[in-house]
Amino acid sequence: MLKKLKLGLITAAVALLAVAGPAHADLSDILKAGKIKIAIPENFPPFGSLGAEGEYVGYDVDVAKLVAKDLGVELEMVPVTSKQRIPFLETNRVDLVISSMGANPERAKSIWFSSAYAPFYSGAFAKDDMKISSLEDLAGKKVGVTGGTLEDLELTDHGPATMEVTRFGDNAATLSAYISGQVDVLVTGNTVAAKLSADHPEMKLKTKLIIKESPAFIGIKKGQIDLLQWVNVFILHKKLGGQLNTLSEKWLGQKLPPLPSL
Repeated sequence: MLKKLKLGLITAAVALLAVAGPAHADLSDILKAGKIKIAIPENFPPFGSLGAEGEYVGYDVDVAKLVAKDLGVELEMVPVTSKQRIPFLETNRVDLVISSMGANPERAKSIWFSSAYAPFYSGAFAKDDMKISSLEDLAGKKVGVTGGTLEDLELTDHGPATMEVTRFGDNAATLSAYISGQVDVLVTGNTVAAKLSADHPEMKLKTKLIIKESPAFIGIKKGQIDLLQWVNVFILHKKLGGQLNTLSEKWLGQKLPPLPSL
């Protein structure tokens, strides 16, 4: 009787844990299910946004498609805002987050990060024939930047005293000033420069200098070690094979810069 009671208690405890504990879908579970749910940007072009045909398009969208293709499973894309990325991962609403997410110590308390897969940086952009390889080369040049941004702070702290900086109220005004020739050099984020390149290919805008790097990482739920290892191998494979560079040129209008690992 006592043995039966102990067995009953153990069985009940195991059942309770099964109900209370969250499901940890790792690589094997995804392969078995034949489907992967990936969070992509809801409205952050050129990484992810709703296209003219009513389907999501962008750098992150194409990376998500590559992931599903290499896994050999069906892809379900889940559009998310910035604030939804980590909660959706923690509550098993998605298996991965591919949504231009930067890594930092605070976020790393909640989730795991892959190696860097996407370029995201502040840089100096100008025409082909303008020679700029360092901040010192901005000396004597007319530089346009959006006031109060990270780029503005970097220029203020590290730029040469003799550069002519004009600060504008927003990105639209900064871009307009460059297009009209009010400034010679555009200092902004690479996604802003990519949109300008897409809208005005005749300007032949080129990356001259990376001022500050902040690459994006794929988010993975804690404990999913097999999935993390697979994603890192996937990223390395796509870097070496040139697929990520092709996507960077397609969506960002420039070659993929060297990406640091986490």
